[in-house]
Amino acid sequence: MTNRIIIDTDIGSDIDDAMALALAMRSEEVIIEGITTVYGDVDLRAKIAKKLLQLGGHNDVKVFAGINQPLLHNRDIWMAGHEGEGVLTSYDDVMYENGHAVDFIIETIMENPGEITLIPIGPFTNIAAAIIREPKIIKNVKEIVLMGGVTRLGDNALELPKDEHNIRCDPEAATLLFRSGAPIVMVGLDVTNKVTIDRVFRDELEASKDPLNLALVKQLDRWFEFINEDTTKMHDPLTVSLMIDRSIVETEKMYVYVDYDHRQLTGQTVALPDPNGNVEVCLEVDSKKFTGILLDRLLLN
Repeated sequence: MTNRIIIDTDIGSDIDDAMALALAMRSEEVIIEGITTVYGDVDLRAKIAKKLLQLGGHNDVKVFAGINQPLLHNRDIWMAGHEGEGVLTSYDDVMYENGHAVDFIIETIMENPGEITLIPIGPFTNIAAAIIREPKIIKNVKEIVLMGGVTRLGDNALELPKDEHNIRCDPEAATLLFRSGAPIVMVGLDVTNKVTIDRVFRDELEASKDPLNLALVKQLDRWFEFINEDTTKMHDPLTVSLMIDRSIVETEKMYVYVDYDHRQLTGQTVALPDPNGNVEVCLEVDSKKFTGILLDRLLLN
């Protein structure tokens, strides 16, 4: 079965957005309808995405920049300071589409009812704005498989923080999305903290000599240096992997809401088991199966 997807991303300094895009490009089960960027320097993020698409032989995929501020313009933007290094160079002249991400999301879903899966792997501002502008996308989207949130209901509960980046960057947008009634699969820290890659994985990518993989290696090296570690979590690629093999995760139906106030860096997802809930919350993951898929696809095995 082929899944037609839109990836909504804050691709930049951290490696997992780029890995998610690469996995999608290398998976025959996936058709990328477009890439949209969100949060902060959305122009730079669009250029990074377009460059990776070019390196992966998918230059025909459209990229649209989206909303750069949180929904209410009430929170500071966090950026690492080395966005795009390892992918873009100062002389790259990368062009992307002139339209707006929110328009593209609405038009694509409404023109293809029941066919498009949204994969938001950044703050949910573009998705919330799309729902506000055209509420009918809730009934016309196939599903929304998002990276975000944390429930602390799995076996690693004590290891997890109480909140997660994509939620706290724009909790108002997250609130609107979770309350929308759209069919959602929540891929949160409960499972993404269990999937990692290390320098051995990095060396295998480098040995492939593939242009896309070499760009990933450069960005991965920057990221390892930035976090001062030799392993890193693969939060965002796990969402894309569900388009390939849904059995990688175990889920439970829940009602999810966001608890926050107007201070900076607040936004905690609260999940209540509910057989009538609209959110499939991922609680367990087969990390070995996921890592195998990621490596096999990137190495073109």
